[in-house]
Amino acid sequence: MRVLFPLIVSVLFSVLVLHAQQSLPRSTQDLSAAVDSVAALTPDDFSRLVSQAQSGDPQSQYLLALAFEDGRSVPRDLAASDSWMLKSAEQGYVPAEAGMGETYLRGSSRENGAIPNYADADRWLRLAATQGNADAQFWLGNAYERGLLGTTDYREALNWLRRSADQGLPWAQYTLAQMYEGGEGVSESDVLAATWYRKAADHFTDAGGVWEAVTEMVYLYRDGRLPKNGVEDYMWSAIIESCSSPPSDTDTERAARQISKAQINEAQLLARDWIQKHTQHRKDEPACDRDPVSTKITHRRIRTTASALQSER
Repeated sequence: MRVLFPLIVSVLFSVLVLHAQQSLPRSTQDLSAAVDSVAALTPDDFSRLVSQAQSGDPQSQYLLALAFEDGRSVPRDLAASDSWMLKSAEQGYVPAEAGMGETYLRGSSRENGAIPNYADADRWLRLAATQGNADAQFWLGNAYERGLLGTTDYREALNWLRRSADQGLPWAQYTLAQMYEGGEGVSESDVLAATWYRKAADHFTDAGGVWEAVTEMVYLYRDGRLPKNGVEDYMWSAIIESCSSPPSDTDTERAARQISKAQINEAQLLARDWIQKHTQHRKDEPACDRDPVSTKITHRRIRTTASALQSER
């Protein structure tokens, strides 16, 4: 059964304008900053970090674990990383609790089904998730959705994915959209799926789940599963095609047949606005190779390419 609600044009347009990107959750920003910091450690910095970790400082133990896992400032050593992560987590350091839970998931090659030591993974992820760590909430929800923790439990999955998605984690928003699209634990609704795909797409594109969400919006319109909106259909197609290769403008040509020339111009401007706001994260990096307004646009069908444990649907 599909749960549908009317799309009001004024509301939809406000979604399309995309004035600003959603912020990533604080836990995600902190993790990114921590990884960047340990990647830049000098030998003297590393020596001081080891000394502080050995003295029992939980944050230093956590950073040392990240340094050994990252492998850029020091040789990669996953055993040492796991050991220091555990020491930090046992002192109640929330990022390390999340890291320990992910450690148990990291070693699994399973796409679905219970992983070894799933009770430990559940315990550490839950400790961090209940304290608001959005990344732990995502992994906990993702694991329950896929049955990695001994059982498939859509209620638990939805609970944790919603908490993470509400904090702005695009992978959680994307996964929640997939559950609505597939009717997993909820009434199947492509419209509600699209709502969450739009939220996931409203981040800088260097965050996981963003391009995947944009691509799913193209699929939903291509397959006729959303109420017709040629401008939005064209916009999402133009975004994908302007930033991808090899050349092919199949989806924008399809969308263009539904709308006027003025609407095409509007959609192209919206696509360019999205690209400028969402892909120019660093000044020294171009947003895309092509401008959807002034040049021929290109396309490729991007499949789900989630990180370690995000399964392809």
